[in-house]
Amino acid sequence: MKNTALSHIHESLGAKMVEFAGYNMPVQYEGVNAEHETVRKGVGVFDVSHMGEFLVSGPHALDLLQKVCSNDISKIAINQAQYNCMPNADGGIVDDLIVYRIKEEQYLLVVNASNIEKDWNWIEQHNVNGAEMRNISDDYSLLAVQGPKATEALQALTDVDLSAIKFYHFEVAPMAGIDFVIISATGYTGSGGFEIYCKNSEVEQLWTKIFEAGAELGIKPIGLAARDTLRLEMGYCLYGNDIDDTTSPIEAGLGWITKFTKDFVNSKALLAQKENGPERKLVGFELEGRGIPRHGYDIVDADGNKVGDVTSGTMSPSLGKGIGLGYVNAALAKAESRIFIQVRKNTIPATVVKLPFYKG
Repeated sequence: MKNTALSHIHESLGAKMVEFAGYNMPVQYEGVNAEHETVRKGVGVFDVSHMGEFLVSGPHALDLLQKVCSNDISKIAINQAQYNCMPNADGGIVDDLIVYRIKEEQYLLVVNASNIEKDWNWIEQHNVNGAEMRNISDDYSLLAVQGPKATEALQALTDVDLSAIKFYHFEVAPMAGIDFVIISATGYTGSGGFEIYCKNSEVEQLWTKIFEAGAELGIKPIGLAARDTLRLEMGYCLYGNDIDDTTSPIEAGLGWITKFTKDFVNSKALLAQKENGPERKLVGFELEGRGIPRHGYDIVDADGNKVGDVTSGTMSPSLGKGIGLGYVNAALAKAESRIFIQVRKNTIPATVVKLPFYKG
């Protein structure tokens, strides 16, 4: 099991540590509900250094990424980021990722920790024209500073006007005495903030300075459990739960990042699925009774017939009710549709709702 450069700090803060994607990660500090509220109302810091980073460079970088990614990479300006997925050849998804355009012919790909080796091999397999690829995952750390007070907490640490960085844009600039960090207006919480990339050797300094700068605002460390409840309230997909090797971007509601103006892996089959309409769709639902939906629970109709599966579920700290994501037959995917969640021996009524659950 790998440690991040900050694992010793999490342990010293009394974090409950768990193995996640081969890394020793903090799952919670004071508790998921308190940490969740800190991010929704104040500012919190996640160590997400387990994420993978690849640099793809050179004159063939764009062609390679256009082939393996569903979104249109040519539309990304320098200093801009784009949410993406990599379809496989069988109608599923290899991974979802963020693509940053660093220079004219250089892109940074940020991929899920559990998929680093799989993604690298998949991209390399399609790299027929010799784009330059570097896996820098083991050299770089990532801190997500999230919440409505994130800009205020970080501003004293850099000369860059953080409020001027638009959503899904970034700056490469000095911060906290470190010459080059990527300050990206992205996140997985729905409460605003930044994701900051730096070298492993620099991240302890960055962490310390961020906590000093944010002390008056009540800044706190946040674990992976609250990261999950925060993203789920926004209806954001988690790879391995809501999307995987068997789910298509069209089924998963990711048609908005699937651009058929270019040729990419399995694009013809996905276009046909889009035109014909998928047989199942990923939906959000709220429980009407008491209970917590969990990954793998059956979704049934009023007669008890199975119509789908829960992919993610939790007790929403912001809404105070059970919420979840799951795949259902397309006929039941409309908002206000009534479905039932099989929670052990109980069948609990639920309503399909328009995402996000949390409206802010």
